[in-house]
Amino acid sequence: MFRSFRYDLFNYLKSYGEKNDITVDVINGIEDHVHLLIRLKTTQQISEVINLLKGASSRWINLNGNLEETFKWQNGYGVFSVSEKDIPKVRNYIYKQEEHHKSISYSKELKKLIK
Repeated sequence: MFRSFRYDLFNYLKSYGEKNDITVDVINGIEDHVHLLIRLKTTQQISEVINLLKGASSRWINLNGNLEETFKWQNGYGVFSVSEKDIPKVRNYIYKQEEHHKSISYSKELKKLIK
């Protein structure tokens, strides 16, 4: 079901970010998670930005996703800081989510990242 509206959701999140002074550089994801590359200002707190994006996207999905049940993101989120030189590599990783997760599940990847 997510496939049917994911690009509309991603466009909504980029637009919502712009309207709220949140720079969403890149966004992509698959059925069980979404990756965003966000450029924060020094005055922005990641927890506030994530709460705004999760709240707005949940509302959007529940209004537009035609799901049988009410949508809710899981509690929590993961955050990694990225050096300026690694931004192109991170963008590429986010762009290729579907291809990437054909060979490794999200849960396996997450376990690998936090070791």
